[in-house]
Amino acid sequence: MADTRTAGSADGGDSLMAATIERLVTSGTFSLGDDTFGVENNVWIIGDAEEAMVIDAAHDADIIAAAVGSRRLLAILCTHAHNDHIDAAPALSDRTGAPILLNRKDLDLWHRTHPDRVPDDEADDGRQLHVAGSRMTVRHTPGHSPGSVSVYDPALGTVFTGDTLFCGGPGATGHPFSDFGTIIDSIRERLLTLPPETAVCPGHGDTTTVGEEAKHQDEWLDRGY
Repeated sequence: MADTRTAGSADGGDSLMAATIERLVTSGTFSLGDDTFGVENNVWIIGDAEEAMVIDAAHDADIIAAAVGSRRLLAILCTHAHNDHIDAAPALSDRTGAPILLNRKDLDLWHRTHPDRVPDDEADDGRQLHVAGSRMTVRHTPGHSPGSVSVYDPALGTVFTGDTLFCGGPGATGHPFSDFGTIIDSIRERLLTLPPETAVCPGHGDTTTVGEEAKHQDEWLDRGY
């Protein structure tokens, strides 16, 4: 488990909102085309003692369900549809009754992993998600995949970026359905415009901040991910 972050009242009141962020790290494989290799994924759980939401149900529905515990699971949000971020989503949904949310532009990728199952709802740009008094907004951040999204909560001071932005730079774009110029535009226009102290919680690896990553934009362009 990573360190837990707690948000203040979303409405500016004196009481503290109970929403916290928990991180699970699960292990499995990532496959695209002819390539398959081992990966570790961050599974983010936002909630309180009564309810929760999961961002990216990766690899092991049993482990994720155990972490959610007796809380009511309101949604399973997929930041994108690469198999390592969605492979456990249907099993977790079946177990908990929580709907699966995915941006419609990633449906082709989704069906490569789950040809006989469709997501329950759409993670459209601007959609607001509510859990444990927390109000999060979906931001479409394509480039790593056409339907990649990030989820921002100003009260928690956190953005969940999937594989769009990591500690150290943009997500990979050297595979089908991805584009380097698009991911750079998404990061610059939709993520680096957030307050610099905003915590960046990615789909893999360590957390960082918007301000820290903004320092290295020229390096990204030189490397040309």
